[in-house]
Amino acid sequence: MKIPIEKLLYAHPFLGEILSRLTAAGHQAVIVGGAVRDLLLGLRRGEPTLPQEVDVATSAPPPEIKGIFSDRPVLEVGEAFGVLVVVAPDGRRYEVATFRAERGYSDGRRPDQVAWTSLEEDLRRRDFTVNGLAARPDGEVIDLVGGLADLEAGVIRTIGDPRARFSEDYLRMLRAVRFTCQLGFSLDPATRAAIQAFAPEIKRISWERIREEVWKILESPRAAQGFRLLDELGLLSEILPEISALKGVPQPEEYHPEGDVFTHTLLALEVADRLEFSPLVKLGVLFHDVGKPAALARAKGEHAGGHEQLGEGITREALSRLRLSNRQIDWVCGLVREHMRAGRLPGMGLGKQVRLLATGEEEAAPLEDFPRRFPFFSDLLRLFICDAEASAHRASAWLPLLSQAVRLHAHYLRVQGMKRARELISGDDLIALGESPGPRLGKILSEIHERILAGEIETRDQALAEARRLISGQR
Repeated sequence: MKIPIEKLLYAHPFLGEILSRLTAAGHQAVIVGGAVRDLLLGLRRGEPTLPQEVDVATSAPPPEIKGIFSDRPVLEVGEAFGVLVVVAPDGRRYEVATFRAERGYSDGRRPDQVAWTSLEEDLRRRDFTVNGLAARPDGEVIDLVGGLADLEAGVIRTIGDPRARFSEDYLRMLRAVRFTCQLGFSLDPATRAAIQAFAPEIKRISWERIREEVWKILESPRAAQGFRLLDELGLLSEILPEISALKGVPQPEEYHPEGDVFTHTLLALEVADRLEFSPLVKLGVLFHDVGKPAALARAKGEHAGGHEQLGEGITREALSRLRLSNRQIDWVCGLVREHMRAGRLPGMGLGKQVRLLATGEEEAAPLEDFPRRFPFFSDLLRLFICDAEASAHRASAWLPLLSQAVRLHAHYLRVQGMKRARELISGDDLIALGESPGPRLGKILSEIHERILAGEIETRDQALAEARRLISGQR
């Protein structure tokens, strides 16, 4: 069997140069890993796709690799492990790694010893059979680990003893889940059993590495399947106990015939998968009801009112643990905090509607381009659709909201939004009129801005007149 090497080399012209230089120097060189897997999977599914990243493995040791590519920038990303990155003339980077064997994994994360070895031993030390495939420079596939059979069967299986593979690097447990989501495969029973046995060990891995795998699960078209699998394997309670705690939390059957909060959350995540929403939206979906257990406990089981505020704090703690960026955390926390307000939008005052619309507004984007100008509000709508579709409400809840959002956008175009409101009157104007800095000033300014956003005040003179009236205490 062969991969379409001509198409691959056309898409990656410097790849051919890498392979030819290494072989001309008397070394063995092969394409390895995900590129081979994805090319074969594309052929099998009739979906010809070319990988963005291509890795090369070779018998050449690192010093020789650097000598062979002395005319190119070579990055020493892991020279102790035999891994270098060669930068092509077009700026693309190609990992070139020496065939290696690894010995001892005392910390369950990295090998204690690395030795240069043969192609066969290099392929057998890899994680899963479908990632243990290689291809010669002519495209001929090398399968020493049963990868072709598992690719055909759609199975994620470790190479050799799963307990040994996971003991070498416990992150591989999350990678197994991630590959099932990305490829639409199932998990081999022995591999599944080993993960269930080793699940508590995942906390020996750095949160940064865990985050990367969770993010890739969210990026996949089957994130809901991934989180179900994380739960079944015992990994979810280790890395995101806040989500695991949603199991068994009751909801009113009238509104949520689908079941408990955990069931509702994963059904909503399925909607986000189908609509191909971003990982940030999917995180918002995952955490939107995370405050319900605490809210129910606070209300002695009578209702979950205020769960969005409680959920914001729980979300911030969980995402901080996962080492997301401050901007990402703030974004998801905002979605959790505001997801109930989104449903109440049609009944809110016009000024308050505009303020919610303008949250996170990108003022450099054209006003007419709704998703770019109002990215946060757009994500809030996406979250609300997922939430509604996973409940009894479905379109009866989100259609009126979308209709109101269209009308609100048209109104915003007329009043020109928050920027114009700030231009018409500012805190400095109120101080010039005699108001002292402090909470009262902020309240007055907010009230005037809200009336501007509602279209009730249209000029600076009108804004100043209203400010004088409020400052003087007239009603």
